[in-house]
Amino acid sequence: MPSFDPAIVDRLRRKPVRTQSGVTPVTVLTKPFPCPGTCIFCPNDVRMPKSYLSDEPGAQRAEANSFDPYLQTYARLRAYQHIGHPTDKIEIIVLGGTWSFYPESYQIWFVKRIFDALHDFGKGLDRMAEVEAALLEHSQLHPQRNTTDVILEGITLDQSYNQAVQSIYHHEMQRSREAAFALQSGILERTPITEFATWEELEAAHQENETAVCRSVGLVIETRPDHISVEEVLRVRRLGCTKVQIGFQSLNDEVLRLNKRGHDVAATRRAVQLLRQAGFKIHAHWMPNLYGSSPELDIEDYQRLFNDPDFCPDELKVYPCSLIESAELMQVHEQGLWRPYTHEELLEVLVEAFRLTPEYCRLTRVVRDIPSTDIVVGNKLTNFREVVDKELKRRGLRSGEIRSREIRSRKVKTTDLHLEQLRYTTSCAEEVFLQYITPERWIAGFLRLSLPTEPPLVDELEGAAMIREIHVYGQSLQIGESVSGTAQHSGLGKRLIEEAATIALEQGYPRLAVISAIGTRDYYRQRGFVDGTLYQIREL
Repeated sequence: MPSFDPAIVDRLRRKPVRTQSGVTPVTVLTKPFPCPGTCIFCPNDVRMPKSYLSDEPGAQRAEANSFDPYLQTYARLRAYQHIGHPTDKIEIIVLGGTWSFYPESYQIWFVKRIFDALHDFGKGLDRMAEVEAALLEHSQLHPQRNTTDVILEGITLDQSYNQAVQSIYHHEMQRSREAAFALQSGILERTPITEFATWEELEAAHQENETAVCRSVGLVIETRPDHISVEEVLRVRRLGCTKVQIGFQSLNDEVLRLNKRGHDVAATRRAVQLLRQAGFKIHAHWMPNLYGSSPELDIEDYQRLFNDPDFCPDELKVYPCSLIESAELMQVHEQGLWRPYTHEELLEVLVEAFRLTPEYCRLTRVVRDIPSTDIVVGNKLTNFREVVDKELKRRGLRSGEIRSREIRSRKVKTTDLHLEQLRYTTSCAEEVFLQYITPERWIAGFLRLSLPTEPPLVDELEGAAMIREIHVYGQSLQIGESVSGTAQHSGLGKRLIEEAATIALEQGYPRLAVISAIGTRDYYRQRGFVDGTLYQIREL
């Protein structure tokens, strides 16, 4: 790829905040598909995977690209390149309801095609026209063929989302099943949109990505607590996953029951422990203003998120419940049993949430990016985070959560930084959060070190402490690039690894493991780690 003067690119770059967290995020959505949940607050938009709305920005991009993983990834990379953002360190975020409910063959194919797009883009190969032509001819999901006029009304809901999706996309689902069966039987030639790939093909794509121009430095999927098991955890790890978005929604069993969530708090406890034992970053979703809750109960619930060692998420999306016309919650609202919080009530809950969030957690998003036209009643402000920040400042407070402290475009010298440790106990480990910060507590980089207190899920982790995440903030730079005054590529990652190794050895762990992303494997090899089956290990 061509190289340009970083100072010029920095001046010309549009929407610089997109990559000021150190990586370039690429979000892709899976196709509309049945969901195991029956949550009453969830939208029932049959054009989308469950819980998404067709006029959300990411959903619009997915629909325009027929929900095809290759097209979505390639188009997003091209858009980033056109507005001056680096495209070599990519965090892949796969959204679309319950990932674990999709067939394994679809999952393997979906991830492999994302990697195919990364590799083609890095080589300057554009196969989008070929894929688009195949979709137009064969797939019901192509925009010119996906012409359903079915709209589910929450107030009546005469059929479920699953029933509608299975009816509308019957031919698409049949095509997928027949293609997978024929391929497994060895009687069908593949096309660019045949939803089938083998583990061996995916692993070959992984190997290529280790030194590719566009590398995966993180792979995120989202799922439900009741779909997490040992087998599922190891399977998504084999896909290359490093972080799991998981819907807690509430830590109150009665609230979960009233909202027909389909699982209890105990399921969330089990899921978090399994994910943490496997080294995953845990990115929770939490919803205030659910049916059966109140501002007071929500604040108690939020305190439980971090006071109970069974939870303690690394990242959090706070999604106040919105009333969507296609959701079953419409019926509860019509009966006068649920109402949205007033602006003042919601502000108080979110101010408390920001105040109570520990420094090791990042509030990734506050209020979902739902267009105001889709919200029947309730908060329609998508910039509520800004409202909360202003209120905190008015009260003389500042949130300690990570996103509020990111160094971003601020100039920083490594000599201005000092290293701090924050330790906390979870259900299966002692966690050590190492952070390089300025005297004003702006954060330039951090490492999450897990010191297990429970047996590992796989033999290769026996006797090993675990690096669950390393992140250096500031404007994302190309691999090998260095800019004076930035945190990126200044050696902070290496220093954090060595500090983690020292702590692990002092605590009696003879080995240090890392849940590395595919595109970071070579980075860790250079720092003494050796490839295992699912992890990389360094003997101490």
